[in-house]
Amino acid sequence: MAILLTVVLVVALLLAFFRASIWGWIIALAVFVPAIAYESRITDEALKTVCITLAVFLAIMGIPVLRRLLVSSFVLRIFRKILPQVSQTEQEALDAGTVGWDGELFSGNPHWKQMLALPKTGLSDREQAFLDNEVEQLCAMLDDWDITHTRQDLPPDVWQFIKDKGFFSLIIPKEYGGLEFSAQAQSAVVTKVASRSGTAAVTVMVPNSLGPAELLLHYGTQEQKDKYLRGLASGKEIPCFALTGPFAGSDAGAIPDRGTVCYGDFNGHKNVLGVCVTWEKRYITLAPVATLLGLAFKLYDPRNLLGAEVERGITLALIPTDTPGVNVGRRHFPLNSAFLNGPTTGENVFIPMEYIIGGTMRIGHGWRMLMDCLAAGRSISLPASATGVGKLAARTSGAYCRVRKQFHVPVGKFEGVEEALTRIGGNLYVMDAARTMTAQALDLGGKPSVISAIVKYHCTERGRILINDAMDVHGGKGICMGPDNYLARAYQQAPIGITVEGANILTRSLIIFGQGAVRSHPYVLKEIHAAQNQDNKRAVQEFDAALFGHISFSLSNAVRSLVYGLTGGYIIGVPTEQPTKRYYQALTRYSAAFAFASDVAMLVLGGALKRREKLSARLGDVLSQMYLCSAVLKRFEDDGRPEEDLPLLHWGMQDGLYRIQLALDGVLQNFPNRIAALVLRAMIFPLGQHQRPPSDQVGHQVASLLLKPGAARDRLTAGMYISPDETDAVGALEAALASTLACEPLQSGLEKARKEGKIKAHEELLQIAEARDLGLIDAEQALQLERDYALRRKVIMVDDFAAEQLQAKG
Repeated sequence: MAILLTVVLVVALLLAFFRASIWGWIIALAVFVPAIAYESRITDEALKTVCITLAVFLAIMGIPVLRRLLVSSFVLRIFRKILPQVSQTEQEALDAGTVGWDGELFSGNPHWKQMLALPKTGLSDREQAFLDNEVEQLCAMLDDWDITHTRQDLPPDVWQFIKDKGFFSLIIPKEYGGLEFSAQAQSAVVTKVASRSGTAAVTVMVPNSLGPAELLLHYGTQEQKDKYLRGLASGKEIPCFALTGPFAGSDAGAIPDRGTVCYGDFNGHKNVLGVCVTWEKRYITLAPVATLLGLAFKLYDPRNLLGAEVERGITLALIPTDTPGVNVGRRHFPLNSAFLNGPTTGENVFIPMEYIIGGTMRIGHGWRMLMDCLAAGRSISLPASATGVGKLAARTSGAYCRVRKQFHVPVGKFEGVEEALTRIGGNLYVMDAARTMTAQALDLGGKPSVISAIVKYHCTERGRILINDAMDVHGGKGICMGPDNYLARAYQQAPIGITVEGANILTRSLIIFGQGAVRSHPYVLKEIHAAQNQDNKRAVQEFDAALFGHISFSLSNAVRSLVYGLTGGYIIGVPTEQPTKRYYQALTRYSAAFAFASDVAMLVLGGALKRREKLSARLGDVLSQMYLCSAVLKRFEDDGRPEEDLPLLHWGMQDGLYRIQLALDGVLQNFPNRIAALVLRAMIFPLGQHQRPPSDQVGHQVASLLLKPGAARDRLTAGMYISPDETDAVGALEAALASTLACEPLQSGLEKARKEGKIKAHEELLQIAEARDLGLIDAEQALQLERDYALRRKVIMVDDFAAEQLQAKG
């Protein structure tokens, strides 16, 4: 009997582990239940009862018609009652976009070969040429202090250059005069410009992100495309898009702006069918100079001019700003950034139906249109701008900490400073990996709604940590504003990226897991769609397939989580060897644990999980860190597994895996059902928690990469703008680093001569002259040391001003 029970247990575990279909379970039950009953030596009558009961059960479960009638339809009725209310805007957000690698991470068994097979396409020759020429020229024209302090705007010649060279047309097809660049190229352009000027980066990225051009490309009528896209590509038309208002920020679906279908006079024509629109919007980038205003509003048809329906839903229109009643021009001043941002209002502005994007057939589809297009802003622009600033901070911090000395030691050699440098290098490696992998997915045709939220949140959050660390290691150099301060404006403006395109707090607590649990899960969205199906027969069929697939999925991940936890994941087959093998195994283990924990949370909490924002945020953290770790592994493979990058790989992976462990532990500690929490803990951490954060040794190796020129440092900061001009603050710092390292042997000789009393002078330039006169160095070496002193002095000194220079302008 004991042997039989052991066999039964092993078979059950194997069935669950390998996600057996319902027929696998039916066959197993048909074989083992009578055998157990027989071995139990029960009476013939009892055995007969067991067999009859089993036969009835197997018939119900094995015959689809009976199962749907007696089981699935009953469960469906319960599911419909407990399914939380989902608003139209929430449903459209859930349905928008596509599922990418997030679906694999939710599967409990990611197909790593599929990820590694994604091609590293890179930039075309045309895109690379634009980056090397036009973008390089633009960056050379930018003086961020002049832009943000003196002008509070880009100079006229910069505006004209941006228009003439097609920076507003990165996404517009060539047939309309645009550049038609890939997502990777758009990301590279924004990254490079952001490493020079935040104002210029925002000015370039907004017309190529969520706005009129993208909406026209996807949804505009042919007449609208022909009318506007060439003007947008040439810069003759400057676009903006207005969604946010004083009473509708993150809850954009609650916009009070409204339009009413009516007849009106327009351009000399009487009784034109159109819309009378009233709006009040704020935080609209480029609104002060826009010639085309994209506008979101709720449309109403009280006179039934379009049909019987009165409330038509969120609708989008494209309105020339010279239309009577449109108000633009005033500016906000977001954290001393000079990009043009401001309010726009209009009261009873009449627009013809032809101004509605996509025409009358797109009326009421505005929210879905916006959600489908949101991936560009979240997936490209914001991660790229944060990464561009990160590259600037990493390269300058490493150089400054090598050039700047205290107690005759480079400050980067102090362990406290080294700790900050480690976070700078490690976080940048993760950010850049996520930015690149996501852009590649976009170029392959994806519109990853959940992934876009992940990269937006984590790139901007890590960017904020990174710039804070950079400011810390720069000390006084970082806090004194002026032309030679290359960090302060980025530090000031970091909260802007945190706030826009979905505030980060809500993105983490509501969107990443809240949307991911439905959108990325292999069965939940199918179950919801089945429950919403008005054809009950079809609904039961769809729900039956999803329900029993879901049950098999959950059992499999429960067993996998336990087995992988007991074995440390060593039994998991992965497509690579060391040094990455154990990382793939750990991620596979956590994928199974995450999928299991997510199903338990949804089962136990139901609709209440939506209101448990802290739990949702922690589960979202697990999904996010798994994606970031995947991106790190993909980058390492795409770069050819360079040995020099191993410290960055190890830091990124160990940091991510440790954060996954912390997030899961946080879920278990705070799970409201304590019995379920205990079961989850036993299944997920059967032998305890063993992940550790990156060691000091790994941190030392990462920091060391930033302190000297090398291939790893160049790969990490590739794509940023570095001025070749030594009068430029960053250019001088690059020259000073090279000079410092080249002059170290000479400096060591001077130090030895000073200690031996051969050199009496106290000031460095006098010491150099004295050493030359004594023959300790030759004239060329003296010139080299004098140049080194001048470069070090330039990068260490800070700006100062006369009092009148800092007076407020009238």
